[in-house]
Amino acid sequence: LEQLRAKGPSDKEIERARNSIETAMLSQVEKVGGNANMMNQYNQYLGDPGYLGKDIARYRQVTAAGVQRAVDTYLKNQSRVVVYGVPGTPDLGPEVPTPAPGKVKPAPGTAINADEPWRNAVPKAGPAPKLVLPQATSFTLSNGLTVIHNYNPAVPLVSSQLVIKSGSGANPLAQPGLSSFTAQLLQEGTSTRSAPQIADDVAQLGAFLGTGSGADASFAQLTSLKTTFPQALDVLADVVQHPQFPQEEVERQRASRLGELAQQRENAAAVAARVEAAALYGPQHPYGTIQLGTEAALKATSRADLQAFWQQHYVPNNAALIVSGDIDAAQLKSLAEAKFGNWKAGAVAPSVTAAPATTKARLILVDKPGAPQTAMRLSTIAVARATPDYAPLQVMNAALGGLFTSRLSNNLREEKGYTYGVRSQFQYRSQPGPFSIAAGVRTDVTGPAVSETFKEIRAMIAKPLTARELSNARNSQVLSLPGQFETNASISASMANTYIYGLGLDYYATLPQRFAGVTDKQVQQVAKKYLQPEKLIVIGVGDQAKIAPQLSKLKLAPVELRDAEGNVKEGNVK
Repeated sequence: LEQLRAKGPSDKEIERARNSIETAMLSQVEKVGGNANMMNQYNQYLGDPGYLGKDIARYRQVTAAGVQRAVDTYLKNQSRVVVYGVPGTPDLGPEVPTPAPGKVKPAPGTAINADEPWRNAVPKAGPAPKLVLPQATSFTLSNGLTVIHNYNPAVPLVSSQLVIKSGSGANPLAQPGLSSFTAQLLQEGTSTRSAPQIADDVAQLGAFLGTGSGADASFAQLTSLKTTFPQALDVLADVVQHPQFPQEEVERQRASRLGELAQQRENAAAVAARVEAAALYGPQHPYGTIQLGTEAALKATSRADLQAFWQQHYVPNNAALIVSGDIDAAQLKSLAEAKFGNWKAGAVAPSVTAAPATTKARLILVDKPGAPQTAMRLSTIAVARATPDYAPLQVMNAALGGLFTSRLSNNLREEKGYTYGVRSQFQYRSQPGPFSIAAGVRTDVTGPAVSETFKEIRAMIAKPLTARELSNARNSQVLSLPGQFETNASISASMANTYIYGLGLDYYATLPQRFAGVTDKQVQQVAKKYLQPEKLIVIGVGDQAKIAPQLSKLKLAPVELRDAEGNVKEGNVK
């Protein structure tokens, strides 16, 4: 602050800040809600809901002297508060009993607005909008790189994803977490840029760059202004094609990842997810561990291991560049050839194929003494992304636990007050992924919460959805689809799925019709097929002394005790 006050920022720093602010403002405008908020704010304070253009122009006029003046006026040394955090034992007070449903009396108060008769009539919905979702075009470079393009000139932004069709499913069994570790190191130095230089270049361009890995793919994501996209794409191409995995950065990220693992061991929901993976797939399956891997594997991973994974999978014939935004096909083709044309194709190491070794246990407990809540999960292995049952499964899941108004939410949250929130979901992957129901429930009602969950599952199997439920569940899927294409970044992510899972470029254009055509019989059929109660494994991470007696009444056997790493405690299988 003293340096800024005395000397002010350089022209380069001004440009960097301005580009970043402009990208953030335009990214907000991409979203319907963000645009509404921005217009409301401008209207509230300036009386001009269309002030965005003037606001951007205002930022472009900022000078170093202006920044100096602002620092001197508003950021004086005495204008501060220092907050210290000290360790201690949290005291949340005694458990508050849940009131019986319907027994709570409203507190007396005064209405802000007097009641009026017109408020008693619910407004009628207008005609259903016609959904027109993007359908991209594609071409392939001579080295095998697939390029998928969606032209969207709505705002002067461009987003891209460089997708590698290898994720944790390609990890060697002895090296869980390797794909994620490799992806994380991409930004930590290339043959021409150090990690700080990469960060500096991205910031200077007002861009956002991120790398990561999932079950079936690794990726590098980029969003930038239209004017700086060519330079930003150069950085993305560099980190993907020329990573150096500097030893000092490997050690820094190793320490960071080990720290994340330690933090996860203290998070009951994260522990439940880790136990779920281990219980469903076993240690000899690449889906049997979380993306971070294990502490032993992290400590053993060498720079050579990271380089080897990159060499075996980061090749253009195993990749796609997906671009959405204010850039036409000719510009993109020229840029793709310039940035990726010299990337050499190579043999791709196959993903690991292994049969899941699912535990025989029906109940798994992880002891977390003193926990005020139980992280509860009901899990089983379900289906792959390519399943023809995708549309009815999504509609069924919406009705069961995918929506805030779902059966599980109405039961466990609204009626019983057992939980703040409960959710069910299918994790679709190239190989069959998990179906799980997850909630944080009060310790004293863990058993009843599991019992009620089974009750809702059996009810879903026993009878078709009512006409109202079916309509709501279908509409939730159809009418939420535009949200997946609201921003260029989300369009790129959705189009990436068409490449990763071989869905076809017209997949999303036809998906609304498939959702709309789902029948109550189809929903009941997939519920019977995939929600078999006898195959669901119950996982409870909580105070074992308090929750085990409750769960024993459900007669779920065999019972396993596991640790926070997901390992079975020897001699504790019953």
